[in-house]
Amino acid sequence: MSATALAPRFFIALVAILLFCRLVAWAIGRVGQPPVVGEMIAGVLLGPSLLGEIAPRLETELFPAALKPVLYVAGQIGLVAFMFQAGHEFRSHLNRGIMRAATVVSSAGIVTPLILGVLLAVGARGRVDIFVSGVPMGSTEAFVGVALAITAFPMLARIITERGLAGTRYGSIALASGALDDVIAWCLLAGVLAAAAGKPKPILVAVGGAVLFAAFVFFVARRLLERTLRPGAFDDDTRILLVAAVLFGSAWFTDEIGLYSVFGAFCIGMAMPRDAAAERTVATMSTNTRIIFLPMFFVYSGLNTRFALLTNRPLLVFSLLAIVAAVLGKFAAVWAAARLSGEHNSVAARLGALMNARGLMQLIALNVGLQAGIVNSELFTALVLVALVTTLMATPALTLFDRRLPIAEPSAPGEPVPAVLPAGAAENPVS
Repeated sequence: MSATALAPRFFIALVAILLFCRLVAWAIGRVGQPPVVGEMIAGVLLGPSLLGEIAPRLETELFPAALKPVLYVAGQIGLVAFMFQAGHEFRSHLNRGIMRAATVVSSAGIVTPLILGVLLAVGARGRVDIFVSGVPMGSTEAFVGVALAITAFPMLARIITERGLAGTRYGSIALASGALDDVIAWCLLAGVLAAAAGKPKPILVAVGGAVLFAAFVFFVARRLLERTLRPGAFDDDTRILLVAAVLFGSAWFTDEIGLYSVFGAFCIGMAMPRDAAAERTVATMSTNTRIIFLPMFFVYSGLNTRFALLTNRPLLVFSLLAIVAAVLGKFAAVWAAARLSGEHNSVAARLGALMNARGLMQLIALNVGLQAGIVNSELFTALVLVALVTTLMATPALTLFDRRLPIAEPSAPGEPVPAVLPAGAAENPVS
């Protein structure tokens, strides 16, 4: 298909994606779920799991094979903007006063699901078709563990912020723990991808490139961004242009060294100054880009999700066990770690509910694995189901705890007890 013929296909597909994602997000928001859950579901519904089953010709016409790479690239623009914002939020929520408790909670939330995921994948050897020919089984097993260890930090941050708990001990521990979880999980994912290559050169390139990139961010990008955002230094258009150049240049470099664009975008978000000019710039660059381009990532993911595969009994059993491992590894482990750290049961339960959601972050990891060739359709579908179920659980669980487990202790010495908000108070988180 020529570029001339592909352009109108892209535009009509974009219209369908944006309107359908918004419609499903609105519908699911009526029952208290965040828009990202609606967009995740919409992406699956537009793929072979539903549209391809009831109207295969329409799906082929709307999303021809030649359009899929375009959707992938456009979706990457949305992801880069999204991770840029997530990195900035991560730095904004750092709180050294609760890092000890957050480290304990985060460690439990990483180690437990990682081990359970690896054990589950090891048990699937010879029983479930989740392994890719030519890829070491250990790489696939490690990938499953890392995928289950991921937390939807941006979603967690938005819920905490909108409930007015960002300044409380509970909110601060949740934010710091979720952020640490994702940073560690992304580093582990980078290691898995490098090891899956089976050759020393990609690993050396990834490690050496990461060191070089870290030096660039700390010594060059951070200072360049501070000067660019200094009041009176540039007009708004030039400021956005320069920040975008640093952002997409970093995304290019981390993609080239095998760490993928999301790593570069997240790091540049962290390097942004913490002032009003930076906040405006991040909001300007991220919000509209995310609204327009991120839904294309969900649909690209949906086009690679085939829930019809779950009619295969071994894969269905694996998927259900993956959900159990995910919930035990995050919710139960985080609750137990928080209790052992001295937190009240009401706080520990909420921490577990928030950190159990995988959201968009797991979908990003799955697509990275798919592009790297270490994830097949069966494993992709099983883990998309994990992402959907654990994300759907978050808001109902918090609502239940608000009713049954009111926070009984001050969030920090001398702080008032935070109010328990009614159901639906935490709507519209980004992810």
